[in-house]
Amino acid sequence: MQAAVTVTPARIPELLLGLATVRPVFLWGAPGIGKSSLVREFAESLGLECVSLLGTQLAPEDLIGVPQIRDGRSVFCPPEAIARDEPYCLFLDELNAATPDVQKAFYSLILDRRIGDYELPKGSIVVGAGNRSTDNALARPIASALVNRLTHVHLEASATDWLVWAANNAIHPWITDHLTDRPDHLWSRPPKTEEPFSTPRSWHMLSDALHSFGRDLDEDTLKVLAHGTLTPAHATAFCGYVKIVRSRFGIDAVIKGDARWPHRLEDRDLLYYLAESFRGRLVKELPATKEHMSANGRQTAYRAKSLLVQLAEISVEVAQTVIASDSDGNPVLPSWFLVEAARDMPRLVEARR
Repeated sequence: MQAAVTVTPARIPELLLGLATVRPVFLWGAPGIGKSSLVREFAESLGLECVSLLGTQLAPEDLIGVPQIRDGRSVFCPPEAIARDEPYCLFLDELNAATPDVQKAFYSLILDRRIGDYELPKGSIVVGAGNRSTDNALARPIASALVNRLTHVHLEASATDWLVWAANNAIHPWITDHLTDRPDHLWSRPPKTEEPFSTPRSWHMLSDALHSFGRDLDEDTLKVLAHGTLTPAHATAFCGYVKIVRSRFGIDAVIKGDARWPHRLEDRDLLYYLAESFRGRLVKELPATKEHMSANGRQTAYRAKSLLVQLAEISVEVAQTVIASDSDGNPVLPSWFLVEAARDMPRLVEARR
């Protein structure tokens, strides 16, 4: 299902309060962005127990129940997990990953809040959640009859919201500080191959690992942890950031001339991180056009081109990441600066062959 309008996690409690209390709701979103946690926290805020059913682990009889003979007639008895006396939150996780037969078994429960003779207690709420087919996750098409029984809300990751949550949930300070500087690294699209990718969940996993290893964590182990949980480029950047924290080596020192770009091969992750920081600084400080450029602007551009040359002498590949276009092929830095910077880059490439 495609998202016409998306919301951030901070909006979910308000929307669920107005929607889920009167009609079933389905939360769509990429893996690892916190759908399940949001539903559980919302249920807790209402004083309701959250009962989770995982669509991928259910068979139709797990919902409909098994028949018993009463007065010569068969009666289906719903499972104990569903048939409760007190109101509760029924969370149908990975609903769209369930088989068509299981999805069909949910119809009456979602629309009529009933299974056979059992009816959900008044005050109960029903919330479903699932990943999108575009997320390279297990997702089956939902029949139109089921689509039409739900109010659909599309969730997007928000670094602002997650950092607020992280501040109250003991997330490792290296992670919160890094993502404050690089909020775009909180989430990345799931890859088409089997490799880790960055999500709020994976950053939380990395935080737990960092706390577990403590202050004695060495550089090699850090690389294993970061590359085992994050998108490769994000893992490299994070390792570079940690090296900066530990060595007090930053992009400001490079720009001012108090330090040089790191040359050692073992510092390549630090070099990539500084290059990314340098790129971000140029995006903020370089004017869109050269017309009426201030003296400070000219000095910034001159220093930037000089630093690019120095960086390319160490690694043309890293230098090219500074001037590269975004994922959609659109220039990030001003075109006039790219033209001037490109004058030196080809000669540097040729010089290194």
